[in-house]
Amino acid sequence: MREFAYLRPTDPAEAVQLLAGAPEARYLAGGTNLVDLMKLGVERPRLLVDLGRLPLGGVTPTEDGGLRIGALVPNADLAADPRVRAAYPVLSQALLAGASGQLRNRATTGGNLLQRTRCLYFQDTAKPCNRRSPGTGCPAREGVHRDLAVLGASEHCVTTHPSDLAVALAALDAVVELLGPDGARTLPVTDLYRLPGDRPHEEHRLLPGELIAAVTLPPPAPGARCAYRKVRDRASYAFALASAAGVLAVRAGRVAHVRLALGGVAPKPWRAWTAEQRLVGGPADEASFTAALEAELADARPLRDNAYKVPLARGLAVRLLCDLAAKGADR
Repeated sequence: MREFAYLRPTDPAEAVQLLAGAPEARYLAGGTNLVDLMKLGVERPRLLVDLGRLPLGGVTPTEDGGLRIGALVPNADLAADPRVRAAYPVLSQALLAGASGQLRNRATTGGNLLQRTRCLYFQDTAKPCNRRSPGTGCPAREGVHRDLAVLGASEHCVTTHPSDLAVALAALDAVVELLGPDGARTLPVTDLYRLPGDRPHEEHRLLPGELIAAVTLPPPAPGARCAYRKVRDRASYAFALASAAGVLAVRAGRVAHVRLALGGVAPKPWRAWTAEQRLVGGPADEASFTAALEAELADARPLRDNAYKVPLARGLAVRLLCDLAAKGADR
């Protein structure tokens, strides 16, 4: 076992300074991903900065009618929060689809967003991987890639982002609050992640030492319904082959408001901007939903063994939107 130092600051600014001054340090929250990667030898920090004593918990209402979720709120608590279940059921559904009960009790909001890929080559230090060791190659392209990306990938990396929570937050227009050495700033959750391009080891837009302090949700759109759907290899505790988070408001049979994000198909939560633009103002029916998803997926570039993800994602998202439209019509 490689030795490492372990510190438990009680002030967020102290935690930021500890990490900013130590390139081989890592923040530790629930540890459900980091500890596994340390056991595999993928992560080899010399310092762990435990965030558990920081005042970054709680779910509180915002002045405009939204919610502010502390970065250390456990996934189980967030999924069970009555305000989340009532106003943002897509978020609760995504969390409950994401892991076992034991993991949800430990995993945190901030840590969930920053979990790393489960690509087999990334997790095996005996194999090359551009995301883990830049410049070594991406054997997944010709190797085992059934579960990997069909959108947003590159010749250097075809991984998928594993978070269900991030997909739901992308559809909710959530904003992350960041705290770093230069102070606080915010980013839309859709801007938190980077596509691999030719630098797949740069996974997100956090600056050195920055931590996620909270996630803010805007108030629900008037008349909108929302939901999360996920397809996986087994009924529980499995990562998405494809998933969809949708928010839809229908008035007089036409789409008044729509947000759609896809999971399991790209290196980051995939906000379906093209589909949304095509849908707003149009008829809320299966034909329109299908045409919009076909336009969204037109740039998909599947590999040898994952072409099934394109019709799977399309069908999943279309069925989700149809169900939301039907529920909206009952109001």
